[in-house]
Amino acid sequence: MKPITVLLAEDHTMVREGLRVLLESEGDIRVIGEASTGRQAVALVEKLHPAVVILDIAMPVLNGLEATRQILKADPTARVLILSAHADDAYIEQVLARGAAGYLLKHTSARVLAHAIREIHKGLTFFSPPIARRMHARGTAQGGQARAPLQKRNCLSPREAEVLQRVAEGQANKVIAAELGISVKTVEKHRQSLMEKLGIHDTAGLTRHAIAAGVIESNVQLTIL
Repeated sequence: MKPITVLLAEDHTMVREGLRVLLESEGDIRVIGEASTGRQAVALVEKLHPAVVILDIAMPVLNGLEATRQILKADPTARVLILSAHADDAYIEQVLARGAAGYLLKHTSARVLAHAIREIHKGLTFFSPPIARRMHARGTAQGGQARAPLQKRNCLSPREAEVLQRVAEGQANKVIAAELGISVKTVEKHRQSLMEKLGIHDTAGLTRHAIAAGVIESNVQLTIL
């Protein structure tokens, strides 16, 4: 039997290395790549085509929400398993809306993580028990109505979503332009479009929206430029 190939996407090196050791102790799971940013995760999926991607939500450069969408666009056969410290319904709803197959909390045991990988590899879904119970009670295990921040954010283009994260993280227009390979004028147009679509009139408002929508963490340390 071929091992289940896994890509680890986690920005903390020690956590990533620990996950690799735990998973590779399982005879039927093989870690074939590691990513420290969301954008790197997408690139590695396009290159390596892992069966399962273990992905944190709070990823730099490209957050796990948008990375999930781009990963599944790049390889629809991949299965995304979110491993996060966040248990908020808002985060769970958003990753499910983007096609994630499972959601585990970071205090999950190695045994449960390995079991979740096997389950989603079979085409099933898997959630940490507290999340599964809550979803069942709310009738959202098969999806459901997302909250307002998600509904608003779905009107954004992929590029606008990327710009939103970078603006919320405190990056200046020239930095965003350089990293995305676009002009400063184009960044300014995206910012204006974001404000118009979201009904927001300043950068602080965009940041608050990004936190509410799970684009960045509420305790993120913003860079002042």
